[in-house]
Amino acid sequence: MTVSADHDTPDNTAAAPVAPAPAVAATAPSATPTEGGEGAPRRNDGRNRGRNGGGRSAGRNNVREGGRGAPRAPREAAAPARPQNPVLAQLATLCPVLFGETLKPLKRGIYEDLLAAHPGVLEAETLKAALAQHARSSRYLTVIASGQQRHDLNGQPVEALTPEQVHHALIEVFRRRGARSPEDLRPKLRQRILKAFEASGLPPDEYVQRMLGKDEEVNQLTRDALAEASARAAREDALLRAFDASGKNINEFADMYGLHILDANRSLERARARAAAQALRKPQD
Repeated sequence: MTVSADHDTPDNTAAAPVAPAPAVAATAPSATPTEGGEGAPRRNDGRNRGRNGGGRSAGRNNVREGGRGAPRAPREAAAPARPQNPVLAQLATLCPVLFGETLKPLKRGIYEDLLAAHPGVLEAETLKAALAQHARSSRYLTVIASGQQRHDLNGQPVEALTPEQVHHALIEVFRRRGARSPEDLRPKLRQRILKAFEASGLPPDEYVQRMLGKDEEVNQLTRDALAEASARAAREDALLRAFDASGKNINEFADMYGLHILDANRSLERARARAAAQALRKPQD
């Protein structure tokens, strides 16, 4: 699975494109041999040294899908932890409300705001590079995928993210998780897309048109999520009509349909919100 659109990157940052990674489905990285050894057969030429395979044979053993039966990687192959960018560490001290333990989406123009707020402290080029790295990080993309608003230097929400920014950050987060997890994450991703669609307030056709890209697997997950959302919306709309016609209060109605009162109330609220949104769109149509 690849991502076909840009990610959320603060203005004036030189964000490099994210390198492709494996699909959201539970597969091993493409550079790793797959089950059965297709494309990278296991060599057995007598040069293996001991159970751990020695230095030369490391990486030649097959890695079974889902990680079962995978050989233990040699210790020397483990990548060292990446040191933190010193400018990002400095930003966490200068502006912990945005760059501290809990990240927040950054407003557009945050680069200029930071330079103006800390003259002589932050250097323009290193700040630009640090913000680009920050915007590509999984931690930041996870915050963007949550759909929170953009925040200023005081930690105040000032503007909304676009549905496209939320959607593509969500796809990228799950793509990265899928590269590390033996679990098939597509069902969870479909549910997250469904929630992002409902939060966007867009009609289904417009959402699909704006989100579809070159990755057909992502496109199909998006269509499946919207199909599920449409089916649920139809049920909730029917439930609202039944409630309005019943003349009963919410407790009596939920009991009559065998629903938990909280579930019934949430369904009715979503149906009312959709009806209100449709009423606002009709004059424009």
